[in-house]
Amino acid sequence: MSFATSGSFPASLIPAQKKQALDNNYLNFSDGTSDWAQQYLPELYEAEVERYGNRTLSGFLRMVGAEMPMTSDQVLWSEQNRLHVSYNECNIKVAALTTLQIDLANANPASNGRGNNTVAIKVNQTVLISDNATGLITAKAIVSSVTQPVGAATVAEVLLVPYAAAAFPASVQALTTANDVNVFVYGSEFGKGSTDAGMDSIEPSFTEFNNSPIIIRDKYQVNGSDAAQIGWIEVATEDGTSGYLWYLKAESETRLRFEDYMEMAMVEGELAAYQVAMPNQTTVNLKGTQGLFSAIEARGNVYQGFAGAAAPGSGALGDFDEILKNLDKQGAIEENMLFLQRSTALDFDDMIAAMNGAFASTAAASYGLFDNESEMALNFGFTGFRRGSYDFYKTDWKYLNDASTRGLSNAIDGVMIPAGTTTVYDQMLGSNIRRPFLHVRYRASETEDRRYKNWITGSVGGAYTSGVDAMDVHFLTERCLVTQAANNFVLFKTV
Repeated sequence: MSFATSGSFPASLIPAQKKQALDNNYLNFSDGTSDWAQQYLPELYEAEVERYGNRTLSGFLRMVGAEMPMTSDQVLWSEQNRLHVSYNECNIKVAALTTLQIDLANANPASNGRGNNTVAIKVNQTVLISDNATGLITAKAIVSSVTQPVGAATVAEVLLVPYAAAAFPASVQALTTANDVNVFVYGSEFGKGSTDAGMDSIEPSFTEFNNSPIIIRDKYQVNGSDAAQIGWIEVATEDGTSGYLWYLKAESETRLRFEDYMEMAMVEGELAAYQVAMPNQTTVNLKGTQGLFSAIEARGNVYQGFAGAAAPGSGALGDFDEILKNLDKQGAIEENMLFLQRSTALDFDDMIAAMNGAFASTAAASYGLFDNESEMALNFGFTGFRRGSYDFYKTDWKYLNDASTRGLSNAIDGVMIPAGTTTVYDQMLGSNIRRPFLHVRYRASETEDRRYKNWITGSVGGAYTSGVDAMDVHFLTERCLVTQAANNFVLFKTV
């Protein structure tokens, strides 16, 4: 009889009849298949190396905004128009140079009006007209008559009588190009014993805006076997989760990524131009939401090419002063916050440092510049400064620098957000509060709060809701961003 098996000798270890070293009867530690050192635990760094530092991006909206509940599919708000009567891009009628034509379909009213098809300028009002290109060619006049549009017509004719001479100056008479004249009312003049004929009242108007919340969802799944498997590496994440169970890290990172999505979607959101039909889904009413960047581009100020390719500091100040001049034309909010990409933040540092008389590229180490301390001489990083009548607080915005988000694109250089507030009644506090211009609205009612929902289903990890041998961790929120008074915001773009 013979053995059915020959024992448990490894394939590489064959016994010999004599005690001698042969190429087939000793452990070879160089071929990698029967390495004698493999039976021992290798020298192991148990902790995972955090080579990217804190990878989370959220926190921007918590710094500059607030969160409030709402119970509707849409949020509406109204914003006041300007107080004074003015029209941009009007025409001077060629046949009668004293007749100002205001095409209500094309002219841009920068004031309260008297209706969609009625001009707000009245007889006996005094006006100043100027060219649209430079604003340097001006003339003052009084309104002698106003012809309002009739029916479907949109052009109103305002007859002007010059104050300074019998006719307008030649420079004004030359303004015959279409949409070449701006006009605003600065007062009125009536004779003795005048009546109130033609003195119609001007009803204040407002501009209405709206936005709709979107549903943001995510999910993490781990099967029962993987949840019971321990690893050699001790994992840790930004929210403090740690241990030797890998699924804890994966679930935690899914949570952190979802929290970033909650903010990034509010910043990057776009309104759908048409009804989106998703394949293999019954939901087709996806309409998008207006995020911060989209709102500023639609209703705010966009500045392109800040500092340009000029030497450090030399081109930035002139550009920044142009921004200040535009702020004067808007709400003129005194305090503003700058959230910038790294290169733009350095442009601001160079701009401010260049204002010091001792600053020069060849004499960068001039001592006593800041607080009269030598150790502060090379500190050209600024977090706050004042220019004109405005205060600015500057910080780097990690979202614009991260290589896995906006750091992939150089289109956005930064954003300037006003620190203004409005007074509103808070439903949760039951009192009036000061609300910032930028805030988040989320869906909530007495029975359902969709600000940040998190639940577990399956049969693993303490959940016993189904027969699936897995744990599903669900994340959901429904929210939108309200950007009020966007005319006070500035978006910095490269081109």
